[in-house]
Amino acid sequence: MVTGARKKPIQKGSTGSRARLAEATSPSPSGSVAPGKAKVVWDDTNLRTTYANVCKMQGTRDEIALSFGSNQSWQMGQEQVCVLLTDRIVLNPHSAKRLLVMLEQGMRDYETRFGRLEV
Repeated sequence: MVTGARKKPIQKGSTGSRARLAEATSPSPSGSVAPGKAKVVWDDTNLRTTYANVCKMQGTRDEIALSFGSNQSWQMGQEQVCVLLTDRIVLNPHSAKRLLVMLEQGMRDYETRFGRLEV
């Protein structure tokens, strides 16, 4: 909880069962919030879920771009494979590194529960 902060309710978007009240914290009138003490509120009002079985990465010094899509060719031995790219996420290198750390931990947890994956 943020020291000296007041709470105010925020009405999330009306997306059926996802509509709900959330509590957010705002700085005290003096505007002071201690570093590392702010409460993070995850707002999933506009969250979209898509399926991807293909990921392509491109990078420059300033950003890493991940393009996601799905392989549309399911038969073996084809000369050409069609991949429909539908979503792209562009990250700065620091965010990309944090994503890498989270994915590594997630895969360790997965393999502990379900067995090692070979790629």
